Amino acid sequence: MRGIPSSVTNIRKKVFTEVARLAYDGAYDRMEELPYIIVPGEEAKYRESIFLERAIAGERVRVAMGLPLRPVDQRTLLSEGLNESAIAEKYYEPPLINIINYACHSCPTNQYRITEYCQGCLAQSCRQVCPRDAIRYVNGKCYIRQDACVKCGKCAEACSYHAIIHLERPCAKACGMDAIDSDEHGHARINYDKCVSCGMCLVSCPFGAIVDKGQIFQLINAIRRGDRVVAIVAPAFLGQFGPEATPERLTEAMKRLGFAGVAEVAVGADLCAIDEAKDFMEKVPAEQPFMATSCCPAWSVMAKKLFPQFKDYISMALTPMVLTARLQKKKDPACRVAFIGPCAAKKLEASRRTIRSDVDFVLTFEELQGMFEAKGVDFAAIPPEEEVPLRQGTGAGRGFAVTGGVAGAVVQAVERMEPGREVKVASAEGLRECRKMLTLAKAGKYNGYLLEGMACPGGCVAGAGTIQPVPKSAAAVGRYSREADKQNALDSDFTPELPMLE
Repeated sequence: MRGIPSSVTNIRKKVFTEVARLAYDGAYDRMEELPYIIVPGEEAKYRESIFLERAIAGERVRVAMGLPLRPVDQRTLLSEGLNESAIAEKYYEPPLINIINYACHSCPTNQYRITEYCQGCLAQSCRQVCPRDAIRYVNGKCYIRQDACVKCGKCAEACSYHAIIHLERPCAKACGMDAIDSDEHGHARINYDKCVSCGMCLVSCPFGAIVDKGQIFQLINAIRRGDRVVAIVAPAFLGQFGPEATPERLTEAMKRLGFAGVAEVAVGADLCAIDEAKDFMEKVPAEQPFMATSCCPAWSVMAKKLFPQFKDYISMALTPMVLTARLQKKKDPACRVAFIGPCAAKKLEASRRTIRSDVDFVLTFEELQGMFEAKGVDFAAIPPEEEVPLRQGTGAGRGFAVTGGVAGAVVQAVERMEPGREVKVASAEGLRECRKMLTLAKAGKYNGYLLEGMACPGGCVAGAGTIQPVPKSAAAVGRYSREADKQNALDSDFTPELPMLE
């Protein structure tokens, strides 16, 4: 659904914009009015009643402000808990990913169904191949007895008319951790013991019933009270805010939002690549059979949950987000750092106690777009600057945003530091494929390898907080990487800083 304008993306944009506007105005008493602004008029557009649409919009507003969903069976104000949330120091509280139950459509779970296109053919191949005799022929048509079906799909493969379809709940299908099942009412439910907050369910739900908590409200509060907030921007930003939002214009646009400065996370990616290269050369195969990259938090959490025996094989290098944040706080210890990127799982990473002192806020590109809308920022009207901080990373660091980019940067660094050293690489995108890769590693198939895992299919450019189509983002990041004056992470001007940041 990324990059396809829809009622879901439009509502999310309205929510983020109105929350940002509320925070900038400081008019917190207007919170109860927001559902009426987001869903105006007297007639429902998408659901059975305008009241339901506004109730859902209200919960979206709460979660966007970092507040929990309200219990359905209790009467509480929309603004319940606002005072406790209206502080700059508030961190994300679990759960990060939430399902608004009454927005969930109770979609059919995994099942095969025979459609009206069944021709009642003489061969009835579907019946012949069914291992459980689950298909019956009644009144000239076939139908499947769901209580007997084992979901093998053989009937669908055998049907000459392609009249048998496979129905899956979109959020559950997208979840590589199999963390989504159903509650007693048929609504989707998240098993938080399995969930790694990748956000793929969030962008796959066509009803917009799944939402993640935000910090727009807290970040703007920090800006309004006079804090120096520095935005560190992930390289996947290219094209997210339209063709006019170039690196030369983005810095000024961020200042108009109230940020004190802007930095490129690709700089931290360069340092991460160097650190991981050193780790690999030192430990593989002398101390461990393979090494896994560390920059994707959903991938690393998944690996530790499902393959705990491999936890020490994941690189101990700090992620690009943390390294870039530390660089900023080294320059200005009193500043606060806001990571702006494509990833929902970065919110989970930043909430860890070991990282809180480094990263104060995490916003997605989608949330940042709401801030631009609230302040009326017009990129086309901003004169481009010649020297910008978003041009300081190398091509290797910028390439972290796409599948294969992390491993590629590490391999480049190894080849420079130890010429002739072979680095075998295996990459996987999407948590299901990542699980397969680690299963093969468990069987000894990847001894001596560098394993790159990306929770989102396509890499960071496909994160849950992105706006434009993934192929377009990947192409933009590719051009951005090639434009860099320096291509190897070891050529970064910030390389001497690495030992002091660890």
